[in-house]
Amino acid sequence: MSLLSVLVPLLGAILFTAPLHYWLWRRLVRDPQWPSRWHRLFTIGFLIPGIGMPLSVAATFILPRPGHTLLAWPTFLWMGWAFILIVATLGIELFRLTRWITTRATGKAPDPSRRLLVGRVMSAGVGVLGVGTTAFGVGRALGPVPVQPVHLNVPRLGPGFDGMRIVQLTDIHVGPTIGRDFVEHLVTQTMNLEPDLIAITGDLVDGTVENLGDAVRALAGLRAPLGVYFVTGNHEYISGAGPWLELLPTLGIRVLQNERVRLSRNGSELDVVGVNDYSAARFDEAAAPDLPAALAGRDPDVPALLLAHQPRAAEEAASLGIDVQLSGHTHAGQIWPFRYAVRLTTPYVVGLYRIGDMQLYVSPGTGYWGPPMRVATQAEITHLTLRAGAPLPSPGVVDAATG
Repeated sequence: MSLLSVLVPLLGAILFTAPLHYWLWRRLVRDPQWPSRWHRLFTIGFLIPGIGMPLSVAATFILPRPGHTLLAWPTFLWMGWAFILIVATLGIELFRLTRWITTRATGKAPDPSRRLLVGRVMSAGVGVLGVGTTAFGVGRALGPVPVQPVHLNVPRLGPGFDGMRIVQLTDIHVGPTIGRDFVEHLVTQTMNLEPDLIAITGDLVDGTVENLGDAVRALAGLRAPLGVYFVTGNHEYISGAGPWLELLPTLGIRVLQNERVRLSRNGSELDVVGVNDYSAARFDEAAAPDLPAALAGRDPDVPALLLAHQPRAAEEAASLGIDVQLSGHTHAGQIWPFRYAVRLTTPYVVGLYRIGDMQLYVSPGTGYWGPPMRVATQAEITHLTLRAGAPLPSPGVVDAATG
């Protein structure tokens, strides 16, 4: 591995994290004018992770999995806590702005001692809020993954597929803090649901086959009468998709790369279609998603189930006659209020949507990325049941035409 491949992410991490750490330190440590003992303690508390976070990022390109994991846990925990501190501190900034406007309007000068006390109370409150929210988020992320039942009525579904059970796993993110134990639990939970078909809709890994292959090989325990299917997510390409696409078929997992499979059961037919991730062309032009190519030559009277990592493929899919699309990618924001930033990139953040005659289900993900935390979101193993018949009105369904 070249020195440049380590220095570039190290420099990027420094340029991104240093200003944020300085701003947090200034607002939560310097401005409240803590007594010298506490000032030194809090400063060290910001300095150590501020230096350690970029170094940990660089270490992921050098160290094997055991060492990488030891560094990743404190780094990602701090990353999550720092995000919460940033959100809370922005709230303080809004309070300060409101107070400044009020002061200017009334002409009443604030009492310096009272202002200092309020500053310290708010600073301490932000820290306590950060600890509590982080602990809650970690508990939710590392706890058992619940099963989320989803019932879809599909008008064109043949009677042979009526009652078909699909388990969707997505955004597992096997990596520094998610290993084989987690994967084995997912396999056990999935097989207990006795699915007819299993769909893994991308972002399975964050790392190389050399480091993570043992953990992912636990997926060999997945079996379903109609098959186990996989489509790539953006993190597969970041991790080097080639070796992973070679490994997965040896585990009994069918990789769909801009292609489809015709399923038959009890006289009925169903097309399972898979497209490469929306971002694949940035890594390999030959791997660009191509839904029309995947659908070329198919019988339009046969219903189609599309597996696409990112929900942004939905409008094209609906226009091409897809009946149901399963996606992930968004994590439902993972840590509130990040879901509002996700909404800037796609209107389909989490749950069930109707786009024309197509139904889209966006899973919040089965694992997590980065900080081992979930705040105001919940991971899930999605258990879908397809029924023949007209879609039922439901408060959980958003019609894309009306918002």
